[in-house]
Amino acid sequence: MEWNPNELPHQSVYKLLTGAILPRPIGWISSMDADGHPNLAPFSFFNVVCARPPTVVFCPLIRGTDGKTKDTLNNVRATNEFVVNIVSEDLVEAMVLSSVEAPPEMNEFEFARVTAEPSVTVRPPRVRESRVHFECRVRQIVEISPEPGGGSLVIGEVLHIHVDESVLMGGDKINLAALRPVGRLAGGSYVRVTDVFEMERPKTLIKEK
Repeated sequence: MEWNPNELPHQSVYKLLTGAILPRPIGWISSMDADGHPNLAPFSFFNVVCARPPTVVFCPLIRGTDGKTKDTLNNVRATNEFVVNIVSEDLVEAMVLSSVEAPPEMNEFEFARVTAEPSVTVRPPRVRESRVHFECRVRQIVEISPEPGGGSLVIGEVLHIHVDESVLMGGDKINLAALRPVGRLAGGSYVRVTDVFEMERPKTLIKEK
């Protein structure tokens, strides 16, 4: 079967994209509005960009229920700050609870029963129970489309990194077996990182100067 995506409802395009591009890492984003109300929400349109400067990206979509922007996007536009909290298996239930569509004044930290821990360099709190946090400052927000099914890229520079010693090895490596991260599949399905295999990359063919 072949399609022109412009001839499909955006809901169908979403299903095809999220059913094929997987597993997707989950950025559990904590933010704060201009009045100091915290927000916590997961995004599976999330990834790392580069290491110098350390940069991450997540993509809040336009809500399908009312066609409005999500609170997280409104918050990062207002404050230029957010925190990425990494989701381990034991935090999956709390992460899913925090995905609820709710009024801006609702505290998802309380709803998901997790602890808001003060950050070091930014105003939004981090999730104490998460083992890894990246405190970020917004570098750029690129709006792709304001229509339902559209969204924006939020590009953030990492200002501060927290890694719990229980998941750290060798000084600068994450112990995958200890972190036990989860990824997003399609619909309500998630995946554990348990079936791991390794392959050696080919050596460089570029001559050093």
